[in-house]
Amino acid sequence: MTKRQREDDDGAVDEQKSAKRTKPSSLDRLSSLSDELLLKVLSFLPISQLVACQRLSHKYQKLAGDGQIWKSHYYNRFIRPRASRLPGLKDQGTSTESLHFASRASRWLEEEHLVKSGVRTNWKRQYKLRHNWSKGSCEVNEIPVAEQAAIPPILVQMHDGIIYTADQTDGLRAWAAKGSRQRVAQLAFPSSKVPRPPTALAIDAQSRADHDVTRVIVGFEDGSFSIYVLHRADAIFRHQYTHEPSSNGVISATAVSWPYAVTMTATQMLSLYQFGDGPRNTSDPPRLLHSLKSHTAWPPLSTSLRTTASAIVICVAYALPTYLSGWTVGMQEVKVNLAGDLLDSRIASAIDQHYRPLAFSTRPMMHHLGAFTPGPGASAALELRHIHSKPTSLSYTHPYLLVSHPDNTLTLYLVTSTADTLSISAGSRLWGHTSSISGAHVGGRGKAVSVSRRGDELRVWELEGGFASTAAKRRLASGDLSVQIKPTSQSGMDLISKAIQHRQSGTACGHESAPDDSSELTLTRGWIGFDDEAVVVLKERSQGRQNLMVYDFT
Repeated sequence: MTKRQREDDDGAVDEQKSAKRTKPSSLDRLSSLSDELLLKVLSFLPISQLVACQRLSHKYQKLAGDGQIWKSHYYNRFIRPRASRLPGLKDQGTSTESLHFASRASRWLEEEHLVKSGVRTNWKRQYKLRHNWSKGSCEVNEIPVAEQAAIPPILVQMHDGIIYTADQTDGLRAWAAKGSRQRVAQLAFPSSKVPRPPTALAIDAQSRADHDVTRVIVGFEDGSFSIYVLHRADAIFRHQYTHEPSSNGVISATAVSWPYAVTMTATQMLSLYQFGDGPRNTSDPPRLLHSLKSHTAWPPLSTSLRTTASAIVICVAYALPTYLSGWTVGMQEVKVNLAGDLLDSRIASAIDQHYRPLAFSTRPMMHHLGAFTPGPGASAALELRHIHSKPTSLSYTHPYLLVSHPDNTLTLYLVTSTADTLSISAGSRLWGHTSSISGAHVGGRGKAVSVSRRGDELRVWELEGGFASTAAKRRLASGDLSVQIKPTSQSGMDLISKAIQHRQSGTACGHESAPDDSSELTLTRGWIGFDDEAVVVLKERSQGRQNLMVYDFT
């Protein structure tokens, strides 16, 4: 048995322990430095250690969160790799190491929107946002928009943090994609004896310059269209103008760049209108500048409208049937002066000059579709059938034209438009999805998002610059172009787990569901959109309820 220690010994032991605790293990040489020198030291730390320093004290939390430090890390990780891939730098012998960070530079490959006059950019938040995009890490939130399925489906568009929806039952609505994600405004469409459901929806992309007013154009089944204005400060929609029904058929696509608007009908009639730009002329009938009839523009199609100082340019990208041999893509660019006179109309397609239709006995040459195949054992017949299938969706944001196919793949085309020529480059096949793709959307900097038909697989693509260079071809072959979106919260994943349970229960009863069975719990209607902070997908349950799934990367 151990002998109990005396009380005076206990006191001596406690003094020794306290002395050991108070004795510093090393000298604190950093605290005596000035804030300027500490910022210089912190600028050499990697991101993981910089985040750890912010947890030391209030002083280091402020210093390690300095905007210039995080701006430098943002440039080194997200800007310099993109700049090193520019073709001109390699021709001039410029190395990646020579691309130094300049703290006062505000234009980094279309990143000037991050540096606004009078606004202080939170560079740590921007770094975290881009990091989450590169990893596919996000949180999921759900916005219920309809209790029953709409015929035709609900139309959805997204612009500047606002989600716009249009359907015959609930009219035109606006939802906040950030914060509380509540409904911002709603306006019912005028009732009529003959149903006139909306069939096309577009937002004025130039509305960013005006922080309070956003114009919306809605096309209807009877050939009419209406202009609405969202006043954000008042949280209200106001009706501006309604064009009378037309005998040209259903409006299938619209675009607006105020004071101009363009409509495309199902009978392939393209019309350009000009509205009065003054405050007194906002409700007056527009002036029809020009109308063109097409015979090749088949859906899916995308219509865009942009204005210059001397002309209005309309671009229509569409699916193009190559008779006896399937489908490809085409584009028509129409230029009209401000007086309404037709200046030029150009047409281009992705068909290579060596292309031969399937009516010939020999196999057609596929230069316009890229040389990469999903596997070395793929047969020629299977390749032809998949390559020439009709696209399921099409998205065009100059210079990127992205189409999806029912064989789980996408094709990327680059559009070149100069003063003399209009051309579409050879397409590059993109693999990554494991099921049928229902929709895809591409942005101006080459970022794209695609979603499977069941909505259980979303992928983010980095397509900037195309695949003309050797390094880009290696990225294409290795599959490093995309990352799958992986929600971190379980609130958005319960629909998928329930869908799996539903399918398993159906199989156990002896009636296995087909891949395209409409009894799936969640399906996507083909619409997907995104901005700098979130991806939005329209999903529909088997009971008919429709929800907007917001994947937040902030």
